[in-house]
Amino acid sequence: AVFNELGYGYKEKYYQKAIAKELGLAGLFFKEQISYPIKFKNETIGSQIFDFLIDDKIILEIKRGDGFFKQDIVQTVGYLAVSKLQLAILARFTSKGLKFKRILNIL
Repeated sequence: AVFNELGYGYKEKYYQKAIAKELGLAGLFFKEQISYPIKFKNETIGSQIFDFLIDDKIILEIKRGDGFFKQDIVQTVGYLAVSKLQLAILARFTSKGLKFKRILNIL
């Protein structure tokens, strides 16, 4: 619905705001810009921030531009690792429409 109305060419932050609006209208429970701590030997050494957490189960990470890039997939796998969740969706707003990949935490 977001791509159908907005189309291609906007900054990620505008797609994020539109997705938040759409998730709310759909009645889904979600959080935005979730920060998870990165811990080493029980000490926080940093954090990872991802775009959306839906129903406390699914990470939704959005990008814009054509093609899926290795660094985006690696980044999303890192989000799964730090959050200990099982599923992430990497959604990309491209010039040819919305494309997405499901990414599973198999560890």
